[in-house]
Amino acid sequence: MAATPPVCEFDWPAPDFSLPATDGQTYRFGDVAGENGTLLMFICNHCPYVLAVLDRIVRDATDLKALGIGVAAICSNDADAYPADSFDNMKILAEERSFPFPYLHDEDQTVARAYGAACTPDFFGFNRDRGLQYRGRLDASRADAGPSDLRRDLFEAMKQVASTGRGPAEQTPSMGCSIKWKATA
Repeated sequence: MAATPPVCEFDWPAPDFSLPATDGQTYRFGDVAGENGTLLMFICNHCPYVLAVLDRIVRDATDLKALGIGVAAICSNDADAYPADSFDNMKILAEERSFPFPYLHDEDQTVARAYGAACTPDFFGFNRDRGLQYRGRLDASRADAGPSDLRRDLFEAMKQVASTGRGPAEQTPSMGCSIKWKATA
């Protein structure tokens, strides 16, 4: 089911976290933060919206790191209900796609809840002071990748954050599969 996150709440403070990554390390927000800002992406292994643009996500993460933006991806889906999103499968995807960022596992979904993550992909762009500046889309792609010459909304927004500390006033929300929440007792 497609979901759309809410609009950006400017300067909302990034919650901290401590999550295991596919590279065997554990990361906190400060470990992934960049000198000029931080991009956290809620993604998963099975979502067609993510898979359609995964190469673009890797490209933009690489380009943003060169601008001093720290990048990490988080998978929060219920792996019992969606085995493709298991930690072992996350490791495989990160290696196969040569992720240039840590791929973090939010098994108990506390981080997704703290951030209010709504879908995959869901992008959270923070300035160097950990204030939210971007909660928009990667580009105009949907469940299928759009043309290769689409405007790089995420990259351009985070480039602006890196240079000014502020995100664009106009932002188009991301769209993707809903987070696969665990059943609550």
